[in-house]
Amino acid sequence: MAAGDLRDNLLGISWVDSGWVPILNPGNVLDYFSERSNPFYDRTCNNEMVKMQRLTLDHLNQMVGVEYILLHAQEPILYIVRKQQRQSPTQVIPLADYYIIAGVVYQAPDLGSVISSRVLSAVHGIQSAFDEAMSFCRYHPSKGYWWHFKDQEEREKVKPKSKKKEEPSSLFQRQRVDALLLDLRNKFPPMFYQVKKEPELLAEPTKQEERETATKTPAPSGPSKPPPEKRARLQ
Repeated sequence: MAAGDLRDNLLGISWVDSGWVPILNPGNVLDYFSERSNPFYDRTCNNEMVKMQRLTLDHLNQMVGVEYILLHAQEPILYIVRKQQRQSPTQVIPLADYYIIAGVVYQAPDLGSVISSRVLSAVHGIQSAFDEAMSFCRYHPSKGYWWHFKDQEEREKVKPKSKKKEEPSSLFQRQRVDALLLDLRNKFPPMFYQVKKEPELLAEPTKQEERETATKTPAPSGPSKPPPEKRARLQ
């Protein structure tokens, strides 16, 4: 990879020196960060000049230019190093932040890079969803548009095929036949005739019925008379 491409893609790389990891502390973390193999370190910074002159880091406040400072330390795993542009002893402009986790150095993304990455991820996800949805879309001149999913084919294979009942007529045919029947009924209304019922003649009671009624209704009996007395014959 070329040096220009490496500088443009610092957000996607990391750096670590395993020899320093066990002995890292707030006192030597800047020395660890200033290793020659570290791609995040700028060799033209004021830290390099102070290091070559064997001066302390307190002299950085009296210089002007790019410098690195230890911004935050959470031993033994997290250290944050800031790259800043010093314009005066009291005025600095932050340029970038680097965080060291378990000896691995990463560059912290800026707000613009975070928003750009999130928007790009969202757009990519939406575009992929639309592409996948369009792959399930079908069209036929007689049917129009419909969705055809892959799992639908698997369900149809698993389900037993049942014979569809054929309808004797379609909805259009039924409506058309009803309209024709109604038209015929209006043209030729049905004729209704009323049949007069004759009064039923009372049948005369038969002799058998008369006999039954006679046996059922006993005749009224008068007061019972004693038998006549026998008279003696005259000789």
